[in-house]
Formats: sequence, structure tokens, C-alpha cells
Amino acid sequence: MDSGYLLGVDVGTQSVKTAIVGVDGKIKGQVAESYRLLQEAPGYRQIDSEDMWNAFLRCIRRLWKEMEIDLAEVKGIGISCLCPGLTAFDRKGNVLVNPIIYSDQRSIAEAEEIKRKAGEDRIFEITANHVMSGAMSGTSMLWIKNHLPQVYQKTFCFGHVNTLMAVRMTGKFAIDYSNASYTNLFETYGGYRWSDELCEKIGIEKKKLPPLMKSCDVVGTLIAEDVIEAGIPRGVPVVIGGGDTACASLAAGIVRSGDVCDSAGTTDVLTVCVTEPKFDKGFINRCHVVDGAWIYQGALSHTGAALRWIRDEMCVDLKAAAEALGENAYDLMTERAEINSSPGANGIVFLPYMYGERSPVWDSYARGVFFGLSLDTKRDDLVRAVLEGAAYGLRQLLELAEKTTGKTFEEVCVIGGGAKSEVWSQIKADITGKNMAALDVNDMAPIGAALLAGVGIGCFETVYDAAECVKRNIYKRFSCDKSFEEIYRKRFDTYKKLYPQLKNLYRSNY
Repeated sequence: MDSGYLLGVDVGTQSVKTAIVGVDGKIKGQVAESYRLLQEAPGYRQIDSEDMWNAFLRCIRRLWKEMEIDLAEVKGIGISCLCPGLTAFDRKGNVLVNPIIYSDQRSIAEAEEIKRKAGEDRIFEITANHVMSGAMSGTSMLWIKNHLPQVYQKTFCFGHVNTLMAVRMTGKFAIDYSNASYTNLFETYGGYRWSDELCEKIGIEKKKLPPLMKSCDVVGTLIAEDVIEAGIPRGVPVVIGGGDTACASLAAGIVRSGDVCDSAGTTDVLTVCVTEPKFDKGFINRCHVVDGAWIYQGALSHTGAALRWIRDEMCVDLKAAAEALGENAYDLMTERAEINSSPGANGIVFLPYMYGERSPVWDSYARGVFFGLSLDTKRDDLVRAVLEGAAYGLRQLLELAEKTTGKTFEEVCVIGGGAKSEVWSQIKADITGKNMAALDVNDMAPIGAALLAGVGIGCFETVYDAAECVKRNIYKRFSCDKSFEEIYRKRFDTYKKLYPQLKNLYRSNY
């Protein structure tokens, strides 16, 4: 295929991002549209599926109007999505339960029930993952069964957000291996199938789980009239794609054993590609979108969200000033923190566990902490502490990754919206002791989804060929400043000691 475009769509935590990639791998354009999250009760976090779908349609129209993309030349569509986002469908594909996302806390009791029924060690042996409310969608399935029994009975199929997008576009149900890895019901290593044992022990009917596919597989062809009306031809193949960080890793070239990257967005995810996995309980472990490969992922769930929180709650004046000047509020905040605070944040250490945490503590009860407050503490110290807290978490995960793989990582590729923050990237380099190579493309996940579509329809022979076609420029390389090594070593030591001291208090405070 010599001409045409590939459309990648990524459904993130609060926005839909799209990318148009030529069949030669060149990026032609990207647009994004926000949508709202539903928080119907404390601890509940769901995607408004209709608002999300409308955001997707707006993206398509903007690609035509603003980027002047000839949508009639779209040859394939690939899907990327946050993971998990558990959705329940009836037989016709209607949504019965809006996607319950990874930070939802309603199924804490169900997580404990699953552990009792199946055993934590046995679950890890089969799935290579822990059980945690929201973060593994089997807990949300069981919550629906326990609390919405009529909905459970009506449910024809459970799925994740790429299932939802596939159903809306093609009318077909499916899920890929990278998403299935986050269900606690999938044999992540070797089997590539739903576990009869876990389905039976946990009490989820296997017939309600979607068909499994490789990330490059075509799930169906486009039949959605509203997408067709927006300009994409009827019958375009739709590829099931994968989880957002897995897709982003593909676009970033993280496809061979030992490749490593940090995806800095709402969450901060360290990704390490392996072909002979030795799964560690400190990581989330999943199949890669690359056949025969897996990825260790250390997911700090709320690092970017914590910075957004401090912007909205403590830096309202800076946010307003930035908007008036047409500038980025985060840039203004971080620049002030760099000038008015200092390495070590004037003695403040921040635990970024704002709504429970995944790697490496796996605790739904954990919450954020500012440790070391004094009458001398300034707002800029708190902002810097949030930036440093994410970097301490990344250092902890990098040390675990090096121990698990036996490799030393000299440089880490950084992608995502946070990669463009020079202050934050420098702090990460100084705290981890690693060089940080920030790529110049913010949103890699939809690009990865487009590449998967290209492989699925035959534009590229393999995912390796697809990854090599993408031009990746390093926006800036950040080297570690050794002069701050001692102060950061002390603060990192404090960071590591805080959670073990607070673990029992978190539960008693719930």
C-alpha cells in the first residue's frame, strides 16, 4: 500500500486523543478533545461513555477541518485505551455500566473476596498480577454481580474501553492480550487464554468475557453511521489495539528486551520490555502489543493528577494568570518552584498516593502525604515536593526493574505530556541518577494504535517494521546533576520509609 492514512484513537483518563499517520509511518496530525468523568459517589470513577464517544467524533471532524486531512484516505483504525476501564454490555452492544476505571475504589471488599476465594499466590501464579480494586477489572465485575445482580444477569459481555470502541465502530466484541492482562482472569504468561480455574473460583462466568485477540488483529469493519458521516469510509478495517502505555511504548520504540521508557501523564508509568519474563510482585505485568514480549510496568497512579490537584486547589491565581497570558499554568508553577524552592523542597517529602496506589505498594487505602511541613513551608515548596515525589517513586521502580532484569539502565526515554516539563525532567534525572531523553511528541499512544492498524491491514510486515518507521526526535536530554546527590539520597530514604510506617494507619483511617 503506497498511499493513505492510518487513524489511531486513544481514550485516556479525561480526553480522547487521535493521530493520523501515513502508511509510511510519518505523523501527519494530532488532535484531542476532553470528556467528563462521572463520580456518582465517593470512590466512584467512571467514564461517561456517550460524552467520550462525542469527543471522539469531534476529534475526527477537527482532523478534517483543522489539519485538512482527507478522511476518505483512511485505510485502517487502531484503538488505544486507559486500562482498565470495565464496561458491561447487553447482547446488542448497549452499555449497561459505564467504564469503571483503574482508580475506582468501590470494589475494595470484592478484592478481598477474590483473594479469599482464589488465594493471592495462586492468582499471581496464573495472572502475574495482584488483586486491587479498580486496577484489576475482575474486582469490578464481581462488584456488579454482588451489587447489581439484575445488571449482571443482563450482561452479555464484559470488556474494557477498546471493547467499547470496537463495539461502537464494528458491532463486534473483542479484547486484546494487553488489556486482558489487567482482569485477574487471564493467563498472562504462556496460556493467552481466560483461566477456567479463576473464573470458577471467583464466580465470573467465562461466557461473559470477550473473545481474545492479538493487538494487530482486525476485529471488524466500520459500520458506525456517525463516524461514516464524519468522513471515514464505511468498511474501513478496525484493529483492536491495546492498552495506552503499551501502545505508547510501541510508538516510542520500546519493542525489544531491555528497552525502557517513562510515560509521564495523569499517571507515571515505567515500562520495561522483556522476552523472558521473571515477574515481580512490585510491578503490574502484562502482555505487550508486540508478539512474544511482555512488559513490566510500574504505575504511579496519580503523579500528574496530584500536580493538577495542587494547581486547581492551591494555585488558582497562577492558573488565572497563565490563562490571561496564554501560557501553560504548569510551566508557571514549576518555574516558580525551581526559583523559589530548592532541591529537597525545603524538607518536604510527598507521597503521591492520592487515591490508593498500584506499584509498588498495591494498597487501595493509601493516600497522599506531605511530610515535614513547618511554618517556613511555602507554596512553591509544596509544588516542588509533588514533582520530587513522582521522581522518588520513579527511582524506586527503576531500582526494582534493575534488580529484576539484572540490567543497568543508563538512559530512560520519557514520553507523554510531562516529558516537555524541563523542570520536572531535570528533577527526575537528578533524583534517579539516570539521563532522561524527552521525546518531542507528547501523545504517543494514538500513534502506537495507528501503527498497530498498519500492521493489521498489511502496511507493515511486523510491529518492528512499524516502530522503525516512526521518526523520534529527542526534544531534550537531561543529565543528572551530581551536586544534589546527597540531599536527594536522604529524602529518598525518607520517602521509602514513610509508607511502611503509615500502612496500618491508612486502613484505620478509612
